[in-house]
Amino acid sequence: MRFATRVLLMQLGAAVAIVVVCLAAFVAFAVGQLRAEAESTALGIARSVASDDEVTAAVLRYAHGAPLDAGELASGPLQRQAAEIAARTGALFVVIANDAGMRLAHPEPGELGRELSTDYAAVLRGEETVQWQQGTLGESARAKVPIVDETSGAVVGLVSVGFARSRVYDDVPSVLLVVGGVAAVAAATAVAVALLIRRRLETMTRGVQPDELDALLQSRAAVLDGVHDGVVAVSPDGIVRACNPAAVRTFGGSDRTGRPVADAELPRRLVRAIERVLAGEDRVEGELVRADRVAYFDVRRATNDGDDLGAVAVLRDRTDVLALVGRLEAVRSATNALRVQRHEFANRMHVAAGMLAAGRGVEAERMIAEFAHRGAIPEESELGLTEPFLASFLTAKATEARERGVELRLSDDTLLLGVVAEAEDVAAVLGNLVDNAVAAAVAGEEPRWVSVSLLDDADTLAITVTDSGRGVDDPERVFENARRREDDAPADAIHGRGIGLPLARRFARRRGGAVWLVEPRGEGHGAVFAARLPGAMAARSGAGAAG
Repeated sequence: MRFATRVLLMQLGAAVAIVVVCLAAFVAFAVGQLRAEAESTALGIARSVASDDEVTAAVLRYAHGAPLDAGELASGPLQRQAAEIAARTGALFVVIANDAGMRLAHPEPGELGRELSTDYAAVLRGEETVQWQQGTLGESARAKVPIVDETSGAVVGLVSVGFARSRVYDDVPSVLLVVGGVAAVAAATAVAVALLIRRRLETMTRGVQPDELDALLQSRAAVLDGVHDGVVAVSPDGIVRACNPAAVRTFGGSDRTGRPVADAELPRRLVRAIERVLAGEDRVEGELVRADRVAYFDVRRATNDGDDLGAVAVLRDRTDVLALVGRLEAVRSATNALRVQRHEFANRMHVAAGMLAAGRGVEAERMIAEFAHRGAIPEESELGLTEPFLASFLTAKATEARERGVELRLSDDTLLLGVVAEAEDVAAVLGNLVDNAVAAAVAGEEPRWVSVSLLDDADTLAITVTDSGRGVDDPERVFENARRREDDAPADAIHGRGIGLPLARRFARRRGGAVWLVEPRGEGHGAVFAARLPGAMAARSGAGAAG
């Protein structure tokens, strides 16, 4: 049986039980009221008859052992008066007796002069009694009141007035009809409310049963807390209904569950994507960069059997992937530099081989000795660097920059005493800074150039990159990149639009270093960025410098 059906049956059972209890209480109350009313009426009539002077005078005639004649009593005033009172009030009987308990008036003449069939001793002692008793006329609610001689104060007789049970309960059917009607209305209302609650439960739970809800909660916890991707679920009315730990790590701060999406401190681009989906679009994709984290988001409409459930945003953290891409790019650049060296080495070896073939062995021997002394490439690159890796790497970058119309130059204050020990990190940071500067220079005016300054202090490498571009418009947010390709980002903005700067900062921070903006723009140049990489350098066997 479905949960909603069980709830319906329990509600109906409870409602029926309440109605039955209330009906029984009402019936008991009504019957009690009718009994009390009958007893009160009988007592009132008995008191009225007992206080009548004529009745008292007539009873005195037959008190104190006076002889009784049934025929005389049947035609006497007491019999007539009792019959009139019974007819007028609807009483079953009005009986008058003397102080010996002998009947002086009775609805059945044959009972005149006989003793009362019910107990009357307490009445002759001056007490009033009201009881349900069985007499010659059947069961009735009867009241007995003493008749007192006002002159002597003695009890000279009694009056007994009774109402038949059938007469007392004449109104019970009508009372039951009213109470039953009320009970029926109450039961019908309970059924209607139970049906509405059942329908509401089915709507709220979408037909899912309690055991299924438990499984759903377990699955939800497993999915939201166990996956690497961030998940943000938003209801159709714009309230964040779920925000898993992965999403919190991406956004920073605390859980946004229960807050309106517009006030949940989510990235504006993600908020606009969610609002577009809530407005009717099926899917919106995009990319977010938060400080040193990069995430791809996919917002889709959520439905169930045609019902709109709102929107679900899935956030995939691409920081590590992009970091790996950056490192691979650095390796690619280094590989290109090695390819150039190999090509240069091959050319020189061909020259040496030609000299040997021409019989110029002394010159060939001198050239090979020179190779062994200084390596496969000239001691200084075209940029004037003696450090092998940086010379090759920046030579490759200079070639790429020339293809875009930008001159890559080495600053005069460059001084390197050591050699690169962590080539990948150095290439990743320096490569991102140079690429960012080249892009800014391309967007600027001629002459287009990028200047690189390199200094080392023990194992720490200091890098400064200056470009000829227009500079940075928003220095406070250049590393946040929250506006990347957003609607409010300037169309001509360069710095802060890519992900190179956040990734460069991430690489530097991982080593305990830093990347920062030295100057957004200056006289005769654009932006100046600097980086510090501890542990990136190592001492080399021979002292050398370039600058």
